[in-house]
Amino acid sequence: MKACGIIVEYNPFHHGHEYHIERARALTGCDVLVAVMSGNFAQRGEPAILDKWKRAETAVRHGVDLIIELPYPWVTQSASHFAQGAVTLLKQAQVSALVFGSESNNLQELMEIAAMPINPDHLKESMGEGLAFPKAYGLWAKAMLPNDILGVAYLKQLQDSSITPYTIQRTVGYHDTELQGPIASAKAIRLAANEGYYSNEQTPMAEALENGPHVQLSQFYPYLRTLLLTMPTSNLKTYFLFCEGIEVHLAHCAEVSPDWDSFINAAVNRRYTRSRIQRTCLQLLCQIHWDEIRSLPPLDTLRPLAFNETGRRYLKQLRASEVRIASRFAAVAEPYRRLEYRTTQLYASQMEEPQRQALLKKEIGGPILL
Repeated sequence: MKACGIIVEYNPFHHGHEYHIERARALTGCDVLVAVMSGNFAQRGEPAILDKWKRAETAVRHGVDLIIELPYPWVTQSASHFAQGAVTLLKQAQVSALVFGSESNNLQELMEIAAMPINPDHLKESMGEGLAFPKAYGLWAKAMLPNDILGVAYLKQLQDSSITPYTIQRTVGYHDTELQGPIASAKAIRLAANEGYYSNEQTPMAEALENGPHVQLSQFYPYLRTLLLTMPTSNLKTYFLFCEGIEVHLAHCAEVSPDWDSFINAAVNRRYTRSRIQRTCLQLLCQIHWDEIRSLPPLDTLRPLAFNETGRRYLKQLRASEVRIASRFAAVAEPYRRLEYRTTQLYASQMEEPQRQALLKKEIGGPILL
């Protein structure tokens, strides 16, 4: 079976994602579409508006054959690390193509940038000029936007591989906040949902959004503030992503900020983007230490979250090729399993007890077969 890969968050799944799925199939002529998807937290360091199981099931019902989970440590990092984890899994899934959305839709230019000896996470010269990371990257090619930045990171990881990249034109802006017509950004849909507006016009997940629960980073701020204000900075430095004095900066911001909005506004500056702040705070909330991340084994196992009959047959084909498949939670390598369960505990902590228990039960269960 010929497989095409996509890298997604589906936060939440919407009609623009259906277009991506349709175009990926048309461009590649694949027999099976494999998506690597972030779990209960997203790459920008935020809780997903709906849990990974709801999002995975919806995606399979709307055209994806197999959803593979990108483990938490790879999700909640910068673009290059996110791409490294996702592409590693797609290589293991033996896909022959990767199709990603792009604002420029100029694959040749993106490949030329990817071939440069530059790291999208460390543009110190540009940051020294007072530019935040996404804007700084645009110095290399006009005004580079979020999907193009991720695209360059994907292309760097695809170098020396047999996977063929394709781009499709992104139809709405990543940061668009207005619901206009059937295709809207995930951000616009989340903002509308948080204000109590749900519409099938933009997303097939409207009912799930209405029923909730919605998990938001602001809900964790009292806990976060307490940790930042009571923990010695020497201890804070042991947590993943805490480095270069950010622990002092965050503790000071917590001291003067009574709520999440004031905290994030105080914390974001020329050196630290909102995403960087959120990802760092999330590690403290989840109690993820540097030592745990540094001692993780290689990413060599696929954990399916959901699949249809086509996806089931493809998993059987991969097993015949001796690809490691974790169809049971117990088959996930113990260090990754420990982190996933702990982060799910945090995600579920804001739910009513029956919902909390149900989500934890799903975490240790098997994938969804549709």
